[in-house]
Amino acid sequence: MLPTKGTATPSGARGRVASEATAARARPAPTAPHPSVGTNPRRIAIIGGGPGGLYTAALLKRLTPDREVTVWERNPPDETFGFGVVLSDETLGGIEHADPDVYAALQRDFTRWDDIGIVHRGTRHTSRGHGFAALERHRLLEILHARCRFLGVDLRFRTEAPDPARLAETYDLVVAADGVHSATREAFAHVFRPHITEHRCRYIWLAADFPFDAFRFEIAETEYGVMQLHGYPFSADASTVIVEMREEVWRAAGFDEPDDTAGTDSVERCAKIFADALGGRPLRSNNSAWTTFRTVVNERWSHHNVVLLGDAAHTAHFSIGSGTKLAVEDALALAACLDEQPSLEHALAAYEAERKPVVASTQRAARASLEWFENLPLYLAQPPRQFAFNLLTRSRRVTHDNLRLRDARFTGSVEREFGCPPGTPPMFTPFRMRGLTLRNRVVVSPMDMYSAVDGVPGDFHLVHLGARALGGAGLVMTEMVCVGPEGRITPGCAGLYTGRQAEAWRRITDFAHAQAPGTAIGVQLGHSGRKGSTKLMWEGMDEPLDDGNWPLVAASPLPYKPGSQVPRELSRAQLTDMREQFTAAAVRAARAGFDLLELHCAHGYLLSGFLSPLTNHRTDAYGGSPEKRLRFPLEVFDAVRAVWPGDRPMTVRISATDWAEGGVTAEDAVAVARAFAAHGADAIDVSTGQVVADEKPEFGRSYQTPFADRVRHEAGVPVIAVGAISSWDDVNSLILAGRTDLCALARPHLYDPHWTLHAAAEQGYDGPGVAWPAPYLAGSRQPRTGRTDAPKPRLGFGS
Repeated sequence: MLPTKGTATPSGARGRVASEATAARARPAPTAPHPSVGTNPRRIAIIGGGPGGLYTAALLKRLTPDREVTVWERNPPDETFGFGVVLSDETLGGIEHADPDVYAALQRDFTRWDDIGIVHRGTRHTSRGHGFAALERHRLLEILHARCRFLGVDLRFRTEAPDPARLAETYDLVVAADGVHSATREAFAHVFRPHITEHRCRYIWLAADFPFDAFRFEIAETEYGVMQLHGYPFSADASTVIVEMREEVWRAAGFDEPDDTAGTDSVERCAKIFADALGGRPLRSNNSAWTTFRTVVNERWSHHNVVLLGDAAHTAHFSIGSGTKLAVEDALALAACLDEQPSLEHALAAYEAERKPVVASTQRAARASLEWFENLPLYLAQPPRQFAFNLLTRSRRVTHDNLRLRDARFTGSVEREFGCPPGTPPMFTPFRMRGLTLRNRVVVSPMDMYSAVDGVPGDFHLVHLGARALGGAGLVMTEMVCVGPEGRITPGCAGLYTGRQAEAWRRITDFAHAQAPGTAIGVQLGHSGRKGSTKLMWEGMDEPLDDGNWPLVAASPLPYKPGSQVPRELSRAQLTDMREQFTAAAVRAARAGFDLLELHCAHGYLLSGFLSPLTNHRTDAYGGSPEKRLRFPLEVFDAVRAVWPGDRPMTVRISATDWAEGGVTAEDAVAVARAFAAHGADAIDVSTGQVVADEKPEFGRSYQTPFADRVRHEAGVPVIAVGAISSWDDVNSLILAGRTDLCALARPHLYDPHWTLHAAAEQGYDGPGVAWPAPYLAGSRQPRTGRTDAPKPRLGFGS
């Protein structure tokens, strides 16, 4: 099931006006739990009569029929916003198991379809095999109303819920299903600690009185900017239509002007803009209004006997997940936990522990999808099929491999357009930079080993890098190799500031070139700056040495964290000396036989320290504006490029964000990448963070790849993507979608030095993009395992 759509506009049942939220903040919160907080709740109050609140009520009443369950809904039973609701097969399975009667009623009304249609610049591409099920939101509410009444739930329509603090005193359990503008969440904000982010697009929720034949994405390039339509059928004669565009496009098009009293101006204009998709038919509204999406995250979901559910607890952008879907899954989990746990306290803790990781994963995917549509203009020039593939895989939940399983014909056409030879996964296509052709798109990312002696790489480095060279990657990178003894991070860091070190590196490059022909080996040059003179990672990462410290230098005299050594600010004369250290190391690297050189301008090390306003407080020509902060890193790059052989490529690693307020942003990263590209960088290795100790990164699968994607398309330079890329399916997906040119993986290569060879074997690939060393050929197929299947019954006998 491809998770894509659902209702995002909060229903009147779940919304709360700002004045109510403000008033709720002033209300006193209960200072102690309700007396029954340690028991199975018998009296339950539910605030909000949307699908999440209603389904929770039905489940709790069905589990314990003598419970008293009351739902407060401020609107009439037939009033709601939005039109169609999409539920996944997984969610439906949970409903079927928990309440077969509700499942049967839903089944009778579902509209089902399999296709996704993407229309861009007059060309439609269709991907099949996805499997959707949707029904009218009004009908969903009717089914849940009927089920609640049958079970004996007290439904109170047109009735404001009492103050949540008072409910918490008089009921055993209060379920706040009161939507994205939850007054309950605001009343206990000091406990729930909500974080609400408004995004950059405006959208409006509409309907058309005909069924689309597929899930439809339509792109309109107007004189005001790019607009997009998301549409899907929800009944035999109607479809949901969402029109979305960036805020600045919305304003330029005049949609910010007030509509007439009937609210028809926006609706009619949207119908004209997307007349082709609609076949010239009109759109209709249901009290629809333009709005911006708000991502809601709460640090906690429960407070004593009050618990958040659905949009009150979390939201996920409509382009990937249904708010209704998540709310229904919350209800299923909450009911199960109340049934399974010995007390309310344990049940609410179990509910939060079960749902928060699932929701966090969904929100990460939704954020990726949301940002893809925010940045849609970046992708308009892509080849049509690649654009369609990029859209389908935008959230990183749909991948090359499962899309190939769903629709091999579509995926094959994308591969052919990309240039994949028959039977060749995208990751095994070649990539050329200057005189170097990489036979595949896999890079062994630089990883500090902290195992050198006096900066000299030894047997450990030979085995470590040699094993990864034998493992099939197109490019193997060294750890950060330091340009001077005071530029080391730790006493165990390798260097290229003596002839002895260069000879040791030559031993390693000779091995790689002789024993793994076709594998390139690159060196990453850097200087630790203010992050130097620290202990080995496993002895205390970023902790200063107990003794034997060496002096540190940096852009500004700022320690990395409290207790760290304070560096000296580099003078103009010292900047010249530092530049010469880099060029001398680059000359040694060329003589040592490295195929590629990467300049380390990331992670808070010396050159990165010049780029970030958080670490560069200089008032001379090397500090202040972004252009001045770039000056020294560019001087170093130019000096190194001048001595590095012209046919060998140079890349630059940058931190595309500092993950800290006031630091480098994605917009800054694009400007930095453009500058290095203009000076001759062949690719930008796009990492993030590690610049300041108080950073707040947003970790997750492939979490740094959107930064590489943006740099690639805005700066127009090849990129290397890094950051929790863990599977060959991820690599294929990112390459084929055009989000990166190369993928660098670190931890997977620590887990498996032959990761690339195994990726080829698992995909059944044995072409020129990878080569097994002759002594390893016998292992090029997965080892057989013992049979675990038993003989199946063939004959049946009657009694």
